[in-house]
Amino acid sequence: MAPQRPQGAGATQTSGPTHGAKPAPRAPGSPELYAALDLGTNSCRMLIAEPRGAGFHVVDSFSKSVQLGLGLEKSGKLSRGSMSRTVQAMRICQQKLKRHKVKRMRLVATEACRRALNAREFVKRVHRETGLQLDIIAPEEEARLAVVSCAPLVSPKTENLLVVDIGGGSTELVWIDLAKVPREDRPQAIMRLHSGFTQAASEIPEARVVDWISVPLGVATLREQFNDVEDDAARFALMSWFFEENLDGFSPYHATEPTERFQIIGTSGTVTTVAASHLGLKRYDRTKVDGLRMTSDQIDRVIRSYLAMGPGGRRADPRIGSDRHALIMSGAAILQALMRCWPTDRLSVADRGLREGLLYAQMSADGVLDDQLV
Repeated sequence: MAPQRPQGAGATQTSGPTHGAKPAPRAPGSPELYAALDLGTNSCRMLIAEPRGAGFHVVDSFSKSVQLGLGLEKSGKLSRGSMSRTVQAMRICQQKLKRHKVKRMRLVATEACRRALNAREFVKRVHRETGLQLDIIAPEEEARLAVVSCAPLVSPKTENLLVVDIGGGSTELVWIDLAKVPREDRPQAIMRLHSGFTQAASEIPEARVVDWISVPLGVATLREQFNDVEDDAARFALMSWFFEENLDGFSPYHATEPTERFQIIGTSGTVTTVAASHLGLKRYDRTKVDGLRMTSDQIDRVIRSYLAMGPGGRRADPRIGSDRHALIMSGAAILQALMRCWPTDRLSVADRGLREGLLYAQMSADGVLDDQLV
């Protein structure tokens, strides 16, 4: 399948309870709560948050590996088992939404449902059994929301920005030119992209989207492409090469001039897992990972250590986790290809993504956020 192509070219506070934790009671008169749910190829994740200043505070969350896209590459359909697992996870989300009396919410599905022949039937089943309405979003909206969530991590010195969101079924890349935007306005200019990559004419300097692409290869779909390759190192090399081949339609990939003041931000479970491994965290700590800058050498060292472990070692490594050990090498192959392609030896790590972008877009549309990032 060819990559999707475009038709044209707040500091979020996300510390809060994880799945299973008892949410703290809310004070009387607290702001209305918002929810964002991201149903991807591999995971179902939700945040419930309240507006606070230029961002938000998470009051409850949920995350579970449901493997919705398992077997999709061969059959073209979502399997019965995958749909049942996902519906069960959605029931838990519905209970949380009901408990918190959330009225403003956006519940979206991405690549697996975009590609599945029986996606509409699945969406109807989710609504019938949980009362929740899923919205299958287009690749451009998925890319926009990932970009918006990363705005607080953009350096004031950055003039060219590449945001990469490595998902389960697809990988979105967005290249943004910030050269004409005053330094102090750059994060806010990126935030404004939630309404569309093509901005209306304005006297205010705008962030210019040079190009974007949605490559239909994520950690799950890329792994399925090379399941028949038994040698671990050979499989990794083939996955990295194959992903780079799929970047051919992305115009910045062919840039011959070196780009100054360039920053790449990576948002995904792969990126945060590599960062946690680099830091040697025995227990994941978002405050240490989000915003971390890693060099290419540091990333390569982590990836080489994964290869040296082999499948058994990765399965037993607590830094990788039981939910991610089977997918970490396909994600690492994508990450290594990206670091090989562009003129930087550093990656900014973002523990944020589609859900945060969904929350920001809803709150911004309702006018409940402060105008400036803090």
